[in-house]
Amino acid sequence: MKIVCDDKIPFLRGVFEPYAEVVYLPGAAIGAADVRDADAIVTRTRTRCGRALLEGSSVRAIASATIGYDHIDTAYCESRGIAWSNAPGCNSGSVAQWVRSVLETLARSHGFTPSDKTLGIVGVGHVGTKVAALARELGMTVLLCDPPRAAAEGPQGFVSLEEIIDRADIITLHVPLDASTKYMFDVKRIATLRPSQILINSSRGEVVDGTALKEALKTGRLMAAALDVWENEPQIDPELAALVEISTPHIAGYSLDGKANGTSAAVRFLARQLGIPDLLDFSVILPPATDASYDVTRDSDALKSDLTAFEHLRETYPVRREK
Repeated sequence: MKIVCDDKIPFLRGVFEPYAEVVYLPGAAIGAADVRDADAIVTRTRTRCGRALLEGSSVRAIASATIGYDHIDTAYCESRGIAWSNAPGCNSGSVAQWVRSVLETLARSHGFTPSDKTLGIVGVGHVGTKVAALARELGMTVLLCDPPRAAAEGPQGFVSLEEIIDRADIITLHVPLDASTKYMFDVKRIATLRPSQILINSSRGEVVDGTALKEALKTGRLMAAALDVWENEPQIDPELAALVEISTPHIAGYSLDGKANGTSAAVRFLARQLGIPDLLDFSVILPPATDASYDVTRDSDALKSDLTAFEHLRETYPVRREK
């Protein structure tokens, strides 16, 4: 067997080597020639797994060590019988940690107390649920918006996106990127936001129209914004990055704990697909954290000082623990 892996996925080297030929490459550089004779791919978001990469290959399984999976053409994979997986919830604690630091930082810079504010959470999956819990710990009023969950579970406990915009002081986005969420916050919706509101996005860049957000910040129609995700990553809009109060390079989920969970999920999935029973219960065991403090301004300052370092900052991200 042959497995092609993103070389920045931690804790992976040596795991598959007893069972397969393993090739490690930069995620963005993995091409069709690299996977033509491969049985499986272990990836992050920088490898676009679709027809251009996979046509004519022997790939039968793709494991992404990430929550998001918009880099995988799932329809194409399913039409070709290629099994795929993501790692839902793997870094939810890490993203919640990032959101908490964002809230505390903005509270200091704008002179408000979180317990006096209403937080609107759009997308209440693994991440949104943890964000709701931390917001309640901070004494905030919490509004939940998740149309798919409301349809499946009933509307009780959920509100519409329009009500979030109308009532929330701070809006935080935790949705997957798909046809229903792409530019969810478009020109029209951003125009309905108020100068007293804050927008936070750590889901996917294309959930928010960056040009419209930029204009809202330039004209004072929005108090502040915090972005971890951007359109056209890693070539992000420098004017928008300067206007956004907290700008980080898609690292909200980059805690060591989250990375370990993502790698473990990817290994277990491929073990099932490739018939490697010894790895079915694989997990990365981390030592107890001695210091789980996190200050988001460190990451924001690093990006703002050099936007061209976007990928370098991700690839060399320092150890951050959740607890």
